[in-house]
Formats: sequence, structure tokens, C-alpha cells
Amino acid sequence: MKKKGFKVVLTLVILVGSLWLLQRLLMPKYVTGVVEGALIAEYYPEEKNHDVIFIGDCEVYENFSPQILWEEYGINSFIRGSAQQLIWQSYYLLEDTLRYETPKVVVFNVLSMKYNEPQKEAYNRMTLEGMRWSMSKVNAIKASVTEQEQFLDYVFPILRYHSRWSEIKGDDFRYMFDTKKVSHNGYYMRVDVKPAGTIPDPKPLADYRFGENAYAYLDRMTALCKEKGIQLVLIKAPSLYPHWYDEWEEQMEEYAEENDLLYINFLDLIDEVGLDFQTDTYDGGLHLNLSGAEKLSRYFGTLLTEQTEVSDRRGEEALQRTWAEKRTAYDAEIAYQKEKYQIEK
Repeated sequence: MKKKGFKVVLTLVILVGSLWLLQRLLMPKYVTGVVEGALIAEYYPEEKNHDVIFIGDCEVYENFSPQILWEEYGINSFIRGSAQQLIWQSYYLLEDTLRYETPKVVVFNVLSMKYNEPQKEAYNRMTLEGMRWSMSKVNAIKASVTEQEQFLDYVFPILRYHSRWSEIKGDDFRYMFDTKKVSHNGYYMRVDVKPAGTIPDPKPLADYRFGENAYAYLDRMTALCKEKGIQLVLIKAPSLYPHWYDEWEEQMEEYAEENDLLYINFLDLIDEVGLDFQTDTYDGGLHLNLSGAEKLSRYFGTLLTEQTEVSDRRGEEALQRTWAEKRTAYDAEIAYQKEKYQIEK
């Protein structure tokens, strides 16, 4: 009887282990092509003593360089950004971050206020699958799933990716248990240049008011930061597209004033930052390239130093060593991309 019970247990262990291995193989690795799906998970191995945490969509992870914030201001920062990160996802990522550390400043990009309902599964997965399991992740999934999605598909991703056999490549085996870094403290680097051309005229909207759901999560984010003694800074990145309407701007200015928050619209500061959308963007003005991101980071570093309580930590030897190693990786990425895009060194 004991032998039979042992065989049953062994069979179950083998079955569960096989399914887990199969799931690891079939899940997207995000190391080539669409790498943005790897960004959220890259936070967890880091030392948790950041002064500034960015949360938000591509307008944070493509437009700010933590390397520059450290080297020129001694600001230790990390970007918890992901593609089309919706505001409830940003809120639960903030909750998740506070399980590990309490930064002095949280920077939130307000473009996602335009979305009041769940959007697309592909973007959901690039944010949610990288989160470690906690109630924050559970609640983020519940808030994000579209009508076509099921909560259990996130608990057991093999249910979603079981048909991915035809897409399996060498990277799926190579990075089955460990993956390479694709960002620099959450910053997604691009060094190539594609000048801004003609920007589409903005389409009139039936209603310019941000939705109740979006406001509810902004309220929760504001309250959580105040509860933890964190300064919340709202920003609008200087992306030329998608259009940022004057009516949206008025609502953000009003919200910041009512809640005693610092709000910075970098669209109004393009000349002061020194941005040139003929040289400082890699996709026609949607996002900044390395040149633009470093300019914006230098400008923002000054604002953070002057208007928040972040301090210069360049005197800390451990951090100096860490960021020296990060600079090596940063320079290697620059060299690799310049060769890839055939840019003069």
C-alpha cells in the first residue's frame, strides 16, 4: 500500500514538474524583438534603496536615464515602466514596490489617465506576468483583464501559451530559467535617429473628461504616497504624439493644485530642456532616443534636486561601485547599438 502511494506521489511530482518545465519553455522570453515585456521583472534582483521610483508607460521607460540622474546628481533611481501601463497597473506596481522599499519620490506619467477601462491582453501580459505574486499582482490582474481573458490564464500561463509550439526558437531554450537584462535600471535605450515629420492633427473627442476609474486610482496613488511620506510628482513627458489635449492639461493642473502635488508638463519645456526632434527621437517624435533621454534626465535632475528632498548619494562607496558597473553595461549597449544601426562612434 505504501509503495502504491509512493508511486502516485512520484507520478504527480513528475507530472507537475513536466508541466512547469513546459510552461517555462512556452512563455515568451522578451529578449529580442519586443523586449518591453521583460522590464517589470528586472526590478526584483536590484538592491532596494532607491530614492526615486518612476512608474508609468513608455513615456517614462524610454525618456529618462537613471544612469545620468546618478552620475550628475547622485540620485539613485529605477523605472518600473511597461508598454501601455494603465493607471491601475501603475497603482498596484507602486503597492508592490512598497513591499520592498520606500522611496522619497514617486514619479508618475499621466498619459494613462486617458484610459478608463482595460485595453489589450498583449499589453496586460507585458506588465502583469513580470510581477511577483502578491495581493498586488492578484488585484492588478483582476482590474486589468479584458472580457476575453481569464484570471486562471495568469495563474497558469501554460493555458494561454500551450499553442505556441510553432514559435519556439533557440532563445526559448537559452533563457528558459534565466534571462539577460534588456534595460538599464528600467530605461530602454535606443541610439538611432528618426526625425519627427508631420504629426497627425488631433481628433476631436466626444468627452475630454478623464474617467471615474482613472481618477479613483490616481486618488489611491496620491493617498498611498501621502500615507507613506512619499512625494508624488506628476509629469507629462515631451512626446509629440499621441496628442495631449489642452482639456486634459487643465484637469491635471487642477488635480495637482487641489492635492498639493508637483506637476511638470515637459511639452511646455522642450526648448528649455534643449530637445531637438530632428536628432533626439528614434521614432518620429513618439519617444526620445539616448541623446534626448539624457537631455531630459539632466533637466529633470535639476528639478528633483531643487523641488524634492532627494539627496546626492555619490559619496556612498557601495553605490559608487554599483553604478560604475552599470556604466560599463551602459557603454557596452551604446557601442553595440551604434554598430547595429551603423552610427559613427
